[in-house]
Amino acid sequence: MLEITSLSRSFNGRVALHSTSLKLNDGEYVAIVGESGVGKSTLLNLIAGLDRADQGSVVLDGDKLSGLDEAALTRWRRNKLGFVFQAFHILPHLNLLQNVALPLWLQGDSGAAADDTARQMLDAVGLGERAASWPHELSGGELQRVAIARALVHRPRLVLADEPTGNLDPANAARVLALLGERIRAVGAIGILVTHSREAAATADRVLHLTPDGLQE
Repeated sequence: MLEITSLSRSFNGRVALHSTSLKLNDGEYVAIVGESGVGKSTLLNLIAGLDRADQGSVVLDGDKLSGLDEAALTRWRRNKLGFVFQAFHILPHLNLLQNVALPLWLQGDSGAAADDTARQMLDAVGLGERAASWPHELSGGELQRVAIARALVHRPRLVLADEPTGNLDPANAARVLALLGERIRAVGAIGILVTHSREAAATADRVLHLTPDGLQE
């Protein structure tokens, strides 16, 4: 279970997020929409432990992020979190198999076991035959499918996606969104999609609206 309670964050005196709360059970996949600048990315960064809230708490499976030091937070993200970014963040000096296997390597999995698992995940996103390809050889839609495979290969408890189709054409965006929802549900993760697109949001199980006063159905 993910419990977010009264999260607030300000930067240089400007309120970026105000008293926002959310509770999600295992297997739930929600989309968060809202106007530009309302704090959607700030919220994701706080949930991911990439930033610290001024007030409030984030608790996943009993782990309170504010109670973890930086080393413990790094381990928490490595083991519990999968993050899909708008800009893909695929490492250019690693081939596709190596990019997807990276979270497993960081967890200490052996090379052969990690490669087998990564290959299965590439198969699941329809890129199994491209395992030895390099990122520069792929289209944007294919790179985002690799990013989804990498985010899910270690079966994280929590999957966060920040505008994952912002750089894609409509056809590729639709394919990527369908794949993201399918794979989140397949691993039984808690999923949060942040998007400005109501079409993208409609692919989640339910849609929440972030306003200056917090989240609303």
